[in-house]
Amino acid sequence: MEISHRHIEVFRAIMLSGSVTGAAALLRTSQPTVSRELARLEQLLGYALFQRDKGRLQATARALALYDEVQRAYVGLQRVSDAAANLARLDQAQLALVCLPAFAHALLPAVCRRLHAVAGQARVAITPQESPLLEEWLSAQRFDLGLTEHSEAPPGTRLQAVLEADELCVLPEGHPLLAHSVLTPQHFAGQPFVSLSPDDRYRRLLDAVFEQAGVSRQLLWETHSAVSVCALVREGLGVAIVNPLTALAMAGHGLQLRRFAVSVPYRVSLVQPLYRPASPLSATFIDMLQQEATSLQQSLAAL
Repeated sequence: MEISHRHIEVFRAIMLSGSVTGAAALLRTSQPTVSRELARLEQLLGYALFQRDKGRLQATARALALYDEVQRAYVGLQRVSDAAANLARLDQAQLALVCLPAFAHALLPAVCRRLHAVAGQARVAITPQESPLLEEWLSAQRFDLGLTEHSEAPPGTRLQAVLEADELCVLPEGHPLLAHSVLTPQHFAGQPFVSLSPDDRYRRLLDAVFEQAGVSRQLLWETHSAVSVCALVREGLGVAIVNPLTALAMAGHGLQLRRFAVSVPYRVSLVQPLYRPASPLSATFIDMLQQEATSLQQSLAAL
């Protein structure tokens, strides 16, 4: 058989309208054209689809059965059409992110709020992960975007600096050191101190700062996350120095911030895989990320 899409289109229009005249109007063509296409379809099939009664068409049982199949095909085609249209809409796009746990708590929520304002139904999956597995996953092209503390791009990716700001001192409400607007290493002499774990890069940097200054702290508490550090400080168990993002997110409600006299730069870098097709949402997300980074810089400058 050489049944064409046009034949099916004509048949469907007749079934929907109930007449050749109505089908011609639906298809924006002439009645003779519709009649000719219908006759050709019936010839190809080898049986009549309609009974003619005083100029009116009555669908046969075969026509009704065929129409069910045609409708199923058109529903499937409509789903394809809708899916294709949705791919062009930001609010139907998807984005897979991997980041350090600190960013999932202290940076990405505000970025997602900005993103939601412009792409309300977009789906974003955030996977917190520590280094070096984070960088390995990005090199493997498993995520659309990543956020890391490193300043060098993992293999198979490109890296873009997003934010750089100094680490901040965090103290419990009412602590005597709050009398100072800027704290030096000497202010921490003999103070109970809450630290990140010994394998953390920023823990090692801070230990080097205090060692160089000849200052001994009471290293009573260690934990793996800056959020946990701040929570322990809030309970009055000691003082600490953490990344500025977590410090800002946790400030207030019993936790106060002060500047540290020694610059310990904390970096946020955006990582984009080179060989993974870009999500339609990536450019918008990056724009929202940069806006939030600017806002954070302003908040830090006001301290």
